[in-house]
Amino acid sequence: MAGGDAARRQTPQASPNAGSCTVTETLSKPMAEAAAQWVRCPGCRQMIYSKALARNLQVCPDCSSHHRLTACERLGQLLDEGSVEFFDVAVRVNDPLGFVDSKPYPDRWMAARMATGLPAAVVVARGRIEGNPVITAVMDFRFLGGSLGAAVGELITRAAEAALRERTPLLLVTASGGARMQEGAVSLMQMAKTSQALGELDQAGVLTVSLITDPTYGGVAASFATLSDIIIAEPGARLGFAGPRVIAQTIRQSLPPGFQTAELLLEQGLIDAIYPRHALRQGLGRLLSIGSRRSTEASTLPAGQLSERERAVITDPDLVPRVAPWDAVQRARNLSRPTTLDYLSRVFEDFEELRGDRVSGDCAAIVGGMARLAGSPVVVMGHQKGHTPAELTARNYGMPRPAGYRKAARLARLAAKLGLPVVTFVDTPGAYPGVEAEEGGQAIAIAECIRLMSGLPVPVITVVAGEGGSGGALALAVADRVLICANGTYSVISPEGCAAILWNDPSAAPRAAEALRLDARQLLFDGIVDGVIPEPAGGMHTDHGLAAELVQHALVGSLRELSKSNPEQLLTLRHGKFRRFGGDLVSTREGWG
Repeated sequence: MAGGDAARRQTPQASPNAGSCTVTETLSKPMAEAAAQWVRCPGCRQMIYSKALARNLQVCPDCSSHHRLTACERLGQLLDEGSVEFFDVAVRVNDPLGFVDSKPYPDRWMAARMATGLPAAVVVARGRIEGNPVITAVMDFRFLGGSLGAAVGELITRAAEAALRERTPLLLVTASGGARMQEGAVSLMQMAKTSQALGELDQAGVLTVSLITDPTYGGVAASFATLSDIIIAEPGARLGFAGPRVIAQTIRQSLPPGFQTAELLLEQGLIDAIYPRHALRQGLGRLLSIGSRRSTEASTLPAGQLSERERAVITDPDLVPRVAPWDAVQRARNLSRPTTLDYLSRVFEDFEELRGDRVSGDCAAIVGGMARLAGSPVVVMGHQKGHTPAELTARNYGMPRPAGYRKAARLARLAAKLGLPVVTFVDTPGAYPGVEAEEGGQAIAIAECIRLMSGLPVPVITVVAGEGGSGGALALAVADRVLICANGTYSVISPEGCAAILWNDPSAAPRAAEALRLDARQLLFDGIVDGVIPEPAGGMHTDHGLAAELVQHALVGSLRELSKSNPEQLLTLRHGKFRRFGGDLVSTREGWG
């Protein structure tokens, strides 16, 4: 322990690109160098050579425990070399209560300043990550436990205000034990102040990202840390309102293993992703680039005529090959057909999955995130089944629960905020018809999703890639362009369900399929879909590469056409598209207005 304690007392050297982020040494140089040779890992309790630990970004090479970083070290690891520009601020102590515990609060604050060389528990700077401009506020747990006081709240708010002025994404790196008790209610008010600042960024369409590091608790967790568009965490990072010790002492309850850790939070749908430290720069770079609406040089969307392949979407029902409806059902259900994840890996670039509904869970039957289509940023989501029995079970056979639709709605709102087109893939028998789903508000979740999709001020394209079952499919299919693969189906109910209800005979499913007119040719004829994507001979399942190429060209062509319309035009046309269904069945009588 002596070596570890000494290492903690000494001040780490600033990263090469940390600019003026320097600190005051508290040990003599020979003593500091000797103490720093070895440190004890808090995860596996093994002694680690400090230089080896530094080379591994302060991650234990034995147990992968992510050791805490100073704010300067974090900036050095994340920001591009030479890009750091620190905010020029002067911070003075705020002592509204005249607080004294074992020592006066100003003395405690000054001791923290001398020990860390920092003016407050957060460092604010401009910089770049993988070439992408960013405003970043990085907390340092060494400064009074990273607690949220008036100075910290002011610096976080100023960072948000700078991001607003400069229309630059905001990255918040959190490490905090909670609100600063020594500042009383003034500290409490910082939660409202910083939350308000992030709300202004929401209204302005500026991307916000939180990187949760260990630990993040209390007032920080219940304000700016969890209000960002995207929340990522380091492995093992703990996040919560009340800490384990407070919970245990208050309710006398033993806590489950992994309580409040990033891994459990990901399962519970409360964060988007876990990035190991070596992957942070690259992952953040992709998110910032897409969230800033930066197109790559490979982008083909802004101008130009549609290629012959992009025109290959069939819009004339007579040109769609005839398929017996029951045969189409069987082909649509073929487990070898490409899934949403297959299309994501082949059709899109730079896909970053975002998970969870931020309320109750992460439904694996819907996947989605941010990506690029032909170089242009998009938000993409879809039902996910799988190819094997194990995958089907894990994904609930592509039947979403309420959390899945709430996740889809969250991604759609993110797309609207950032002005990114939305692409959805439909392939589901329908929403999950279980007790748990009904108790969780399945109908409400679907209804909210349909309403939200109807009003998105960005282009929306849907591909019915396999089964389009009932409202569970429609929740992701209120789009400007609804395309269907040639062997796809789309129906108000499954043929088996229809046969059981209306004929009281499940074996009448083929007859029901015929009556439901659920095949691509009939759907195009009836105007339910806008176009049919041709399939390779034998079906999409016979050639995933060609299937992806056909879908990609259909999407690129549709998006290029839709990009010519402004948000008001998109909404007007989308509203009219769905408004017309059944409009010829009711005539207006005199006196109806």
